[in-house]
Amino acid sequence: MNRRKFVVGAVASTCVATTAGVGWVSVDVGKSPLTISAVLGQLDNMRVKQLTTVGEWSLSKILNHCAQSVEYSMFGFPKHKSDLFKKTLGSLAFSAFVAKNKMRHDLADEIPGAPLLASKSDLNAAYDRFGRSLRDFSSHRGLLYEHFAFGGLSKTEYEQAHAMHFFNHLEEIRFKANPL
Repeated sequence: MNRRKFVVGAVASTCVATTAGVGWVSVDVGKSPLTISAVLGQLDNMRVKQLTTVGEWSLSKILNHCAQSVEYSMFGFPKHKSDLFKKTLGSLAFSAFVAKNKMRHDLADEIPGAPLLASKSDLNAAYDRFGRSLRDFSSHRGLLYEHFAFGGLSKTEYEQAHAMHFFNHLEEIRFKANPL
């Protein structure tokens, strides 16, 4: 793509987004600490905004999916990639994500073996479930189970994984900007 086409496309996209009154959820994930506290702070910020999603999933499904992942880290994932995968590609992927402070994954992929989540469910209940799962994780003193793809993670590594996972899903969440 040449520079002129890129600049024209970027300007047009900006104008369309501004005219539509839709913007990103205000979080700079590249600089956000990968902590449960940062995620809980973002959840508090989101609860008071009118939000929409631009991907395949509703906001309640995203929040329940993220909660499900946190819960499985404490109670065990239902299905796993092979041990070879976890020790090679999975481990390398996690290391790369941490190095970049950012995760990339298919945002419409369910957790393997997990019960399918409803597309639409009570949004307040989804916020509560995700927040509760994060607080439970923070206070959890027991065994943490292997991640289905990354393998064994320490509590600190799981905290990073949960934060990156949620921040990756934020890429499909938008809020309606206040009219000027």
